[in-house]
Amino acid sequence: MPIYMDVHIVPGVKANNVAEAHRLDMVHQEEFKCKCMTYWIDEERENVFCLIEAPSKDAVEKMHGKAHGLIPSKIIEVSPEVVSSFLGRIYDPAEAVTTDEGLKVFTDPSFRTVLVIKICDPVLLQARLGVDKARALLNLQNDTTRKQLVQYGGREVESGGAGFIISFTSASKAVSCALAIQEQMKEYDAGLSGARMAISAGEPVENSNKLFGDTLQLAGYMCAIAGPLQVVVAAAVKELVAKDHFKIKSDHFLLLSPQDEQLMQQLFGILETNWQQAEFDVEDYSREMAMSKSQLYRKTIQLTGLPPNILLKEYRLEKAKDLMRKKHFNIAQITFDSGFSSPSYFTKCFKNKYGLLPMAYLDLLR
Repeated sequence: MPIYMDVHIVPGVKANNVAEAHRLDMVHQEEFKCKCMTYWIDEERENVFCLIEAPSKDAVEKMHGKAHGLIPSKIIEVSPEVVSSFLGRIYDPAEAVTTDEGLKVFTDPSFRTVLVIKICDPVLLQARLGVDKARALLNLQNDTTRKQLVQYGGREVESGGAGFIISFTSASKAVSCALAIQEQMKEYDAGLSGARMAISAGEPVENSNKLFGDTLQLAGYMCAIAGPLQVVVAAAVKELVAKDHFKIKSDHFLLLSPQDEQLMQQLFGILETNWQQAEFDVEDYSREMAMSKSQLYRKTIQLTGLPPNILLKEYRLEKAKDLMRKKHFNIAQITFDSGFSSPSYFTKCFKNKYGLLPMAYLDLLR
């Protein structure tokens, strides 16, 4: 059966009340063919996240409705392995206290700080450095990252991509881990891998239908504006960590203000919606952003270092590479699916950006 995570926003929520609600859920779970696995409660942020094996989202809602009437505001399907890698468990914590009434009471917030490390596409790295040197560099990076995440109490999340997703319960430890990785990489990398780091934070269920989807999307956008071996820090993380932490190593960070984040989310959100439309251009971009072309140019340069037309082109090129890795289409199909107007123009842009022809890239993937 599928496994779902839901979120309840409960003003003034207390651990004892949630333990009682969970007990009532378990009384009714068999009636709805559900299995209540565990939950996370954050009294400060006034939210509760439940993990439930169930035949459907509807069954989860009906069970909660009959048990105590607290209907979740959102339910998403999740992988238990990913839940465990982000949050550390999929069942009740072993150290939970059982009261005289038989309630298992615990307070275990689900809020996580996430460090995302993205490196250059390994295929491009091998084309540039050769197989042996690229492999040696990537192995060094992997060893460095895993050593430091253990040192600072991070949990590696299975991502299947080029790089790492690391979950922390402490924002300060996430920042310290990123700095330690950055310092060690500088000794042997010198920007060769194009490694970029971002630290964001959030809850497992927000607007996205993926676990920690909003947090990971923000981190992905931040990596896109980072320089080689630079750490970009979200405004929420900056607030969580003592200011002195940033004063000491301020040259190692790119600290985003809430206004920067809002602009970045707008810029990349519009790109994400429109990148496959070949007719989408800078005029459309400025209209979607509700800015003049000169305003858009100024703000895009300020945040990303690229003018909007180049940002759009490079975004499409990255998406084209994703399509090539996932679907292995021919070049003509990739061209039009990634918003380019002609295969010859796509080929020229790809060669200028990555140093090899699209067909050569496809050959290296095989």
